Amino acid sequence: MLPFPRIQGKTRRIILLLVLLICLIGALALSFGDPAPVSAQGDGASLTGVVLDAQDQAVCDAEVSVMINGSEEPYDTVPTHCDDGSFFIEFAPGEEIYSLHVEIEHPHFDAFEWDAGSADLARLNLGATARVETIVLERHITIAFWIATLVFVAVLVFIAAELLHNTLAALLGVAVVLMTGAFSRFIPGLFIFDFEHALSYVDFEVIFLVMGMMIVIAAIEETGIFQWLTYQSYRLSGGKVWLLVIILMCTTAVTSALLDNITTMLLMTPLTIQISLALGVNPISLLIPEVMASNVGGIATLIGTPTNILIGSYAGLGFNDFLANLTVGVLLAQAVLIIYVVLRYRKGWSKATGGELSEALLERLAEAGKIKEPKKLLRGGIVFALMIFGFVIGEKFHMAPAVIAIVGAVLMLLWVAPDVETMMQVVDWTTLMFFIALFILVGAIQEVGLLSIVAGAIGTLVGDSLLAAVLVLVWSAAILSGVIANIPFTAAMLPVVGFLTRTIPGADSMVLFYTLSVGSAMGGNSSLIGASANMVTAGISERAGYRITYMEFLKVGFPAMLLTVAVGSLWLLIHFSIFGG
Repeated sequence: MLPFPRIQGKTRRIILLLVLLICLIGALALSFGDPAPVSAQGDGASLTGVVLDAQDQAVCDAEVSVMINGSEEPYDTVPTHCDDGSFFIEFAPGEEIYSLHVEIEHPHFDAFEWDAGSADLARLNLGATARVETIVLERHITIAFWIATLVFVAVLVFIAAELLHNTLAALLGVAVVLMTGAFSRFIPGLFIFDFEHALSYVDFEVIFLVMGMMIVIAAIEETGIFQWLTYQSYRLSGGKVWLLVIILMCTTAVTSALLDNITTMLLMTPLTIQISLALGVNPISLLIPEVMASNVGGIATLIGTPTNILIGSYAGLGFNDFLANLTVGVLLAQAVLIIYVVLRYRKGWSKATGGELSEALLERLAEAGKIKEPKKLLRGGIVFALMIFGFVIGEKFHMAPAVIAIVGAVLMLLWVAPDVETMMQVVDWTTLMFFIALFILVGAIQEVGLLSIVAGAIGTLVGDSLLAAVLVLVWSAAILSGVIANIPFTAAMLPVVGFLTRTIPGADSMVLFYTLSVGSAMGGNSSLIGASANMVTAGISERAGYRITYMEFLKVGFPAMLLTVAVGSLWLLIHFSIFGG
């Protein structure tokens, strides 16, 4: 066996940069999107139509078969287009057609049949195009429906009960869903979707955006800027715990809006524990307020929370959209949260040492809070500022946030010049795989019709009332996010909110997507499993010897959720009804 050649450091760096550039090209392709499908045109007669479901969503890959002149064998069979549910069948020039029968089949819908009338046949025989009226297929509940639903619920239970790692639970669910397709040749009702169609549900714009931001933050974190900010927060507070917590909450909220709440808590938690121990305060009394502020603050921007990234990608909302429509509401909710936290923890903080720290502790905190590499910080700051500027203006040039994130990552690796291999290791591939698996699982329950049933039920409940839709959605999202976890809940609800936005008068302002953002992110504060940032913080804290229990977080987080969601709901109603969004 020949030895594998050892790749030298410079060559390795070039290879990794080429990989990132390939990712950039892919992200650019996502930015400009696929061109709208154009039906083929010819000299012969043709038949066109559109196939939708009950929620006016395109039915993808429905099999359209056309039989002419009494034949039982199909003249032609074509799939419906996934973008708009359309189909196009062209007949040979001079083909005489005196009868035409259409059959439409899909594994998850009832079969549909249509016969051309005399007027349509006359058009076809004149070489013109006959158009079938919009076809609405009715859902067909099969074994696949129950398998996809049970798998999705089981994955949520595994995650909530911490029986399996989040990513492992999601990948296990994907394996079960895809394996059912292998047995569908024996039991047709088992079919959910094939592997290629499953991948079509993965939003790679989200994947590229998260990956790019991970590289950018890892490069900046090496400079020590986040540790410096934490230490300066302690100095500004003068050792007063209540003031320190307010400063930390505000710092965390702003940082979460500019980065994301998971990354922010990864950076803030270790030093917060160190400072709280120096002050003689239970670290949990600082960490829980911090992570709640992080979840609320991240709502203000597209990149602030994973849920906003999902919503923005699905609904086509840009960085400026979240900033303009939600920032004031976030600030109001943050103020209420700070007041609640100070009142809730004031007794415990009163036992603190009042800032009387030993010289050794002060020196240790000061050393940890130094800027390690000012030159890299300057370069990294310039790149990061350019990225924020790109997020703000990028939508005007139809440039997706994923493109800006990947470009920023490449610039960081080229100019700031950290070790490329280290940066690749810093990327949380586990989280990215969780996102991919989650997209596929949500695609499965969408494919079999579960989300259509949910959309129909909510639509029936709220009727044509936008006010009812906002209130039902924000509170159901807030409560269920604490039970399910806000990332999978948000991913599952996006098609439902899309349907309500199209059908409820006045919802075209996208208010329901902002409602989902507020409800899911603030709802993540209600329980320990409600948001990924909560679990990240709890994991670091437990490794330091301070375990945050589910009930302990619930006692503090649930009242905070009720208060902030109430403020967020009020802002949504005022902003979109009085000021018109």
